[in-house]
Amino acid sequence: MRRLGTDEWSALVMLAVAVAVGGPALFGAVDPIIPRPWWIALFVVLFVALLLAIVREPSDLLRNCLFATAVVASWAVVLTVPHMGLLPVVLVIIAAVSVYVVPLWAGFVVVGLNTAVLALFMAFGNRESLDTLITLGFYLLIQVASMLSSSTLIREQRLRRELGQAHIDLRAASVLLSESARTAERLRISRDLHDLIGHQLTVLTLELEAARHREGEQAREHVERANRVARDLLADVRLTVSELRTASSDLSGALHQVVNDLPGLAVTVDVEPDVQVDEEQAAALVRAVQEIATNTLRHADAKELWIEVAARPHGVVLTAVDDGRGYRELVPGNGLRGLTERFEALGGGVRFDGDDGFRITATVPA
Repeated sequence: MRRLGTDEWSALVMLAVAVAVGGPALFGAVDPIIPRPWWIALFVVLFVALLLAIVREPSDLLRNCLFATAVVASWAVVLTVPHMGLLPVVLVIIAAVSVYVVPLWAGFVVVGLNTAVLALFMAFGNRESLDTLITLGFYLLIQVASMLSSSTLIREQRLRRELGQAHIDLRAASVLLSESARTAERLRISRDLHDLIGHQLTVLTLELEAARHREGEQAREHVERANRVARDLLADVRLTVSELRTASSDLSGALHQVVNDLPGLAVTVDVEPDVQVDEEQAAALVRAVQEIATNTLRHADAKELWIEVAARPHGVVLTAVDDGRGYRELVPGNGLRGLTERFEALGGGVRFDGDDGFRITATVPA
């Protein structure tokens, strides 16, 4: 089950505040100028439309229509209660949420229209001019402050996502560079080993060949030199082998390093102990985890991500699933297409599933 984050809790608190300020009209303490069931219906339409506008995808015409419906419903809710009390707080909520739906300039337009609605209400309420100005100024400043605070929060969340993506890319590049450096070192040692053994074996062969054509002390001298060469060769081989006995690629450590300490996303990585992959397969798995974590931060609106790498009879299987919103219709971008091509080039494949969160299953053959 997905854990509630700060966004969800703030939405719940905002809903509680809205119910509290509308409570007098909702529960009969104040009579609206229209039938109460109609007023309650307006109140419900206001928050249902606002909620749907928030959860819709950006740049969606329906999203803008839903938000416009919520704005007009909020005006109707406020204007139809003679003794409004704290009911204009609903307009503050509209202003605070506006930056999640429309551009900042449109939010300022909404704030201006909300203030004009309040001014119109107070003009027909026979209030004193000073009291009207103070109230209008108060709600205007509260709306602007709420909207700018929400805008700052959104910008901070965006920067945190970008930082997380850069963090993933840097960690993945570091892991792959380390593996590349180890490969280059092994190649250098193997070349040195080849040159060294080749030279000493040539000398050993010549000494033994010379001993085969000699007799007595002359043959013994060649045998002794061959013996020394053989001992030196054995010592050199042992030294070189000890250098080659570096730890094999730590796939679990590499994957943990890629997704460690991501802002706003808890990642669990589980690699079975019997998973064995070569260098090319390890690089593909590292790149896959990099792409999966980046997409989760950018698109999934998730709090947790679970990644498992398991050994199966047909190969090594990477499974990643998050607790985000999934997808209705997947349109793979360059990252997911590149991920699929990378595994297909190794003889494996990739599957996507968005019914419950977003699930990726990638396979490399045994």
